[in-house]
This record gives sequence, structure tokens and C-alpha cells, in this order.
Amino acid sequence: MAERSTAAVDVADNSGDKPLTAKADQATADGVAKNPERDTDIDQTQGRDGAEDSGKASSPTELHSGHKLARRYRLEECVTRLDGFSSWRAVDEKLRRAVGVHILPADHVRARAVLAAARSAALLGDPRFVQVLDAVEENDLVYVVHEWLPDATELTALLAAGPLEPHDAYQMVSQVAAAMAASHREGLAHLRLNPNAVLRTSSGQWRIRGLAVNAALRGVGSDTPQRTDTEAIGALLYAALTQRWPYESDAYGLAGLPKDIGLIAPDQVRAGIHRGLSELAMRALVNDGATASRHEAACTTPEELVKAIGEMPRVRPPEPAFSGPPEYQRTTYQQGTYGRPSAHAGVTQPVVAPPAPLQSRTGKALKWAVSALLIAALGLGSWQLADALMDRGKNSDDTNTTQTQDDGDKGAAKVAPQPLKIQSAQEFIASGGAQHPADVAKTYDGDTSTSWRTKTFNSGPEIAPLKPGVGIVYDLGSAKDVDAATVGLRYPGDHTTVDLYTSDSAPVSLDSMHRAGSSTTTSTTATVKPAKPVKARYVLVWLTAVPMSGPDAATYSGAGYKQAITEVHFTG
Repeated sequence: MAERSTAAVDVADNSGDKPLTAKADQATADGVAKNPERDTDIDQTQGRDGAEDSGKASSPTELHSGHKLARRYRLEECVTRLDGFSSWRAVDEKLRRAVGVHILPADHVRARAVLAAARSAALLGDPRFVQVLDAVEENDLVYVVHEWLPDATELTALLAAGPLEPHDAYQMVSQVAAAMAASHREGLAHLRLNPNAVLRTSSGQWRIRGLAVNAALRGVGSDTPQRTDTEAIGALLYAALTQRWPYESDAYGLAGLPKDIGLIAPDQVRAGIHRGLSELAMRALVNDGATASRHEAACTTPEELVKAIGEMPRVRPPEPAFSGPPEYQRTTYQQGTYGRPSAHAGVTQPVVAPPAPLQSRTGKALKWAVSALLIAALGLGSWQLADALMDRGKNSDDTNTTQTQDDGDKGAAKVAPQPLKIQSAQEFIASGGAQHPADVAKTYDGDTSTSWRTKTFNSGPEIAPLKPGVGIVYDLGSAKDVDAATVGLRYPGDHTTVDLYTSDSAPVSLDSMHRAGSSTTTSTTATVKPAKPVKARYVLVWLTAVPMSGPDAATYSGAGYKQAITEVHFTG
């Protein structure tokens, strides 16, 4: 159920959109208007795991968890059942990864449109969109298979905690607008762009799901698709800034605007909102350019919105918290009152006269004598110091060949490696689906009885070619000298291979990182030391081979090739 909370299926939204200028199916529109929560209803039926296709056609209402499509996609959880179609979380057993599946009867009035939309979206291949993996008509069913992102969070869930910071809102609208501009250049519109269709991944990237497909499933069209999508982006930005939906109706867990006041700028809804972003939201909402401070041309296409974003000053991330410089002790002078405690009222302070300077002939002679003595003393001291240093150097040369590390302070002191604190971590996915992202923190919680584990593979020990590897990337907070990584493992036997990769910035691929070292072990501990000194903020612990192990009741895993990481320690 943890996966479901972070990556609900594409079409599971509250359908509280402002009515679009679209040729929508009237029955659908009426049903949604009467029940705004209808799309999130869950009708899940538990079934026998691993059930094979019977070869007999099933309607979406007859499907159950455990049912297989194409002897490959095993349905696990129904997350939406609406208007004759259903949406599921499933498992691609061939590639061992989680996927999402939309299913509807082949004779459904929108089946042909859904297939066409899915195939067009699959051809786009833009990584900013959740990818369509398969679109099939088989056994009187039409189904569309798409990526499942267990490490991503819907904008709906983010806004439940409050409005976004200005930098986060700026990143969201920039990335979403650029992605939609690219899709419209290829002739593809979304038409169902809402807070449930926009996801933020654990790496901070924004992804859009349901391109063309969500609208086709509901029979939604538009005479002005670019304007429709641009207005939807404006509504997303408005909601991100204010935590309010920019229409009178409540939707997506957000309260609408007060009735009968019309559309007001975000910075009039909530104090302290970034003025530039507020005006950008109003321009995208196509209100003839009315903003809080001046009139600007409305943005009616994603391309125009991208241009407007490029013309505004870049919104910088917030500065890190700074407690201020350390306090320094003030210097107390012997003369004057600076640094002295103030006199108490009514108390007379004694006046102490400074000593008279030596201005007499005797005084001058005394000063010259003292100066001469000081110069002589300094000269003698310098000569003695130089002589001592030369003798010491000679003794050092005589004993250099016999000195060992046990000579204590006679030899060069060697600094012992220090433990490096892990600030945060997340699964790194080079291809396919995630392993168990919710358990990543267990690898540095100080408890060796808890662990993060891989999936169970049918072949091994090498994970390839199923996947290039699996692992966790750790954030040390800032660039640190990394001397070694010690990885605690749960399962011995065969062999486990652990590679170490490093990067100065948040990694996006294996190619973007430096491979620092590798270690292979048959025990439950692997120590990886970089071949040469390395300094980095991000360190990836990457498993490329895992041992065969039997069933494990503690981790609810069956027999197969697998591994679990209990604790990771870095030193530097």
C-alpha cells in the first residue's frame, strides 16, 4: 500500500476541474459534477495469486487481483473503476517491475481512441512524461501499460501539507510548461492536466502522466487544446502558490475561491507570495492579462508560457540557514573607558594619572641600555635555536631508517579515518522498477536488525542482463573525502559484488558518476576502498551480483538470488 500512496494510477483524480471548452462526453461530465470524489473510489477484489489467463474474455468488472494479461502482467490492486474501464497497479513478471494498467472492453465506445492516444504518446518518448510501455487489444480487451513511479509524489499530496516554496513552484511550472510545449509541437495535448497528473520524483524532477490517454479514457476533447493545457498549467501554479483552487468549486483536496468575487491574483489570496509567479499564474489562466500590478498579454499556448517564464528573473532557491558569526571577546584597553564597565550612578570614580614619560637625560640613557640588552638577548637566542634545530635534523637523519609507526611522537602522526554522517538517501534506479524504496532509511538507522532488500531474482549471482544493478545513493550533505565504505549484508553464500560510485551533484545515471571502487565477498560484510583519493557529496552503493538464498520469513521473501543491506558506514 506504500506504493499506492506515492504513485497512484494516472486517472485517479478528483475530477474537480473547471469546465473545459471541450467536446466532453455529457454523461461523464454530469456524473463527475454530481460526485467530485468519484474517480478515487476503490473497488478491489482479492483473488488467487498467479492466476493464468483462461483464454476467455473478461470484462473490467470481472477482473480480479492475480489475473494475468498476456501471461505477463499480473494485476495486484484496482485503484479506479469508472465509466466502463478500470485502472490497476500490476507487476510485469517478465521484467520484474511494477507497472500501471488501464483496461476497458474492446467494444467500449472509447476503446479505439484510447489505443490511438496511447500509441501516439508512446512514440513521443519524452522522459518528462510517464512512459506508455504497451498498448494492446487482446481477448476482447484493450489495455494500456505505463510506468509506475513508486518514488514519486503527486502534487495533490504535496499541497496537502501547504503551498510550495517559491523556488519549488518555479521549478514545477518551468518543467511542466516546457514538457507540454514539446508535446504540442508533436501534436499531442493532455486535456486532463491537474494536481493528480503531476508528480515530483525523489530527485526533484517533475513528471507528467496520462498524456492524451487520460482524456481519451473520458472522451474529453477541445477545440483549443493549447489554450486548455496552458490554462491548466496556470491553475497548477495558482494552487502551488496559494493552496487554493482558482475556481469557486473545491477540488483535489483544495478549497475553491470565495463565491462572487471572481478570479483574484494569488498575492491577494495569501501574503508573501512571489509577485512574478503570481502574475505568471494570472497570465496563464487567460484572464485577458489582468494582474495585481499591471496588464500583460495573456499566455494562450505552452510555448508562450515558456517564453514568459524565460523573461522573468530566475527564482533562486532559499539560502541555507546561517546563525551568524561567532562572538568575539572585546579587547580591553588600559587607557580611556572602552571595554570598561560603566560607572554606577552616584559613585565617583578615582582618577589615576598615567606615569610620567622618561624625558630626563638619565631616562634616555636607561632606554638605550635596555634596548641594547634586548637586541643582544634576541641574537643569542636565535643562534641557540638554530644550533638546536641542526642537531635535531642530524639525529633525525641518523634514525630515519629504523623509525616505525610505534615511535609515537618521534614519527609523523597518522590521522585515523573519521566516520562520515549520512544526511539522506534514496534508491537509485538505472532501469526498470524500484526495489523497496520505503526501507532505504533502515540502512543507516544504527540498527543491524533492520534492512533494505532487493527483489528476488530467478537467475544469478550477476543481476545483469535483467538490470545493470540495484542500489542506494547516499547524500553526505557536502563534498567529503571518502576513504572507505563498509556495507553490512544479510545473506552470505555464492558471492555479492558491491561497486562504489561517487558524484558531486545529484546523479541522474551511472554514466554521470565516477566508479571509485569494487569489492566481492561471500560473507556478510563488504568493504570498498576507492582506488585513489576521492572527494564527493553523493556516494552510490551499487549491487551487481547477489547470492542464492532460501526463503526468509523475516523479510517475506522466497528462495532465489537476493541480498539485503543492513547498515552502511562511510569513513573519510
